[in-house]
Parts: sequence; C-alpha cells; structure tokens
Amino acid sequence: MPAVGGIGPGTGKEYPGNLTPYVLVTCIVAAMGGLIFGYDIGISGGVTTMTPFLQKFFPSVWRKKEADKTKNQYCQYDSQTLTMFTSSLYLAALLASLVASTVTRKLGRKLSMLFGGLLFFAGALINGFAKAVWMLIVGRILLGFGVGFANQ
Repeated sequence: MPAVGGIGPGTGKEYPGNLTPYVLVTCIVAAMGGLIFGYDIGISGGVTTMTPFLQKFFPSVWRKKEADKTKNQYCQYDSQTLTMFTSSLYLAALLASLVASTVTRKLGRKLSMLFGGLLFFAGALINGFAKAVWMLIVGRILLGFGVGFANQ
C-alpha cells in the first residue's frame, strides 16, 4: 500500500499577524529582485536585434545581418563580443550570488538588497550613457552583480 501524507487540522501554529501595508510593500520590494532579472532578459534580447544598436556598437554584426537577407535566423549573430555582452550579466550574477550569501549573513538582508539595488542602478546608468562596447560590458557586469545580490 502506498504511503499517503497530508496536513491535518490543528497541526500548524497560529500566528496573530495580519497583512499590513508594511508587509505588502516588503513583499513587493522583495519580488523586485526576480522582476529586474526577467526584465533584463527581455530587454537585452530585443535590444541586440535593433539596427541602431548594432550599427553603433557591433557594426560587423550589422553588416553581416544586412548582407544575409534569408529568413533563417540561426547563428546570424555570430560574434564573440556580442556574446560576451549578453552573457556577462549571467556570469556576474552567478559570482555575486555566491558572495551575497556571506554578505547577507553578516550584514543582513536589508543592506544586501540595498547594495544590489545600487549596483543595478550604477550598471543601468553606465549602459544608458555607454559610448563604447567596453562600457556596455562593464554596465552589464554591474547589472549582474545587482541581480545576484537582489535575488539572494
């Protein structure tokens, strides 16, 4: 006979807490860590296919895209620099999440999330004013550190 488990009545503790505006705002702010990660995935995927972006930062990719007018999009953006631009956020987030657990234990969750938000803000600022590819990559690395700390 298979084992069946369940939660019976009265097995949990009752807490007198209510859903206050403070608790609601705290939950929304905590959920922002995942939101910024998902938002960045969506934005970076769209931006890397925009013609003005490719013309300014990745002209070789743009020339290749313009020369190849076929409908097949597979490996059309074969550029190590463009790949580094895209993946730098994910690698930085991985490294930051390894460090963030220690920082969170020592300084607390609030400061850790604040630090992540500041890093994300700095990365967004650098990316917004970027004039060269290296600035984009540095900005993406800061965004990744921010995501790693905010999602810890």
